[in-house]
Amino acid sequence: MVYRTKLPNMASVANPQGDGRLYAPSAERNSAPIIKTIQRIAPKSGQSLEIASGSGQHIVQLASCLPNLSWLPSEVDEDRLTSISAWIAAENLPNVKPPLYLDATEPGWVKNLPQFDFILLVNLLHLISWNEAVILISELPKAMKKNGTVLIYGPFMRSGLLTSVGDKNFHNSLTQADPDIGYKNDLDVLKLFSNSGLSHLETVEMPANNLGFVLKK
Repeated sequence: MVYRTKLPNMASVANPQGDGRLYAPSAERNSAPIIKTIQRIAPKSGQSLEIASGSGQHIVQLASCLPNLSWLPSEVDEDRLTSISAWIAAENLPNVKPPLYLDATEPGWVKNLPQFDFILLVNLLHLISWNEAVILISELPKAMKKNGTVLIYGPFMRSGLLTSVGDKNFHNSLTQADPDIGYKNDLDVLKLFSNSGLSHLETVEMPANNLGFVLKK
């Protein structure tokens, strides 16, 4: 994936804290409902991967709230990898591994990874192209243990429609910055999940008109 530097400001706001850490207001806002959902659906213990960990705020909160899971954060952006490391160091949590450089939009991205019991993907699919999304999702089952669970969270179209003014404005700002990206349609991604061999367990309505897709291998 070419890391997109021309995204609109509202797509990727992360402010430096002066100690290597980045602070993303959106990550702070959505962490509680995401963690609540994960506490309900994730295995009680095992190995977990977060794809596109962003600033690192989520991974330290997840590790704190789900201490029996071992967490591996990953990113493709060097500044965010630095930030993740700084958040981990600041929180001193024993169940978080050092962040991994991982581009999950590249074919074969799973080949050097172990298999995981739980995988989390937050707010990425609308920032990549459809072809990149196909690659990411089609490889997911290879990164999962038998009966492994995935949570994919973010903004989506509903039956091809943008259902709020905020979603329309955000989607339009994304496609103006890069016509290859933008909101994916929920029905299209559900078909993609099925074609990739993932079972769709439920769709969770999340705050701010986001969706959480719970999938199982």
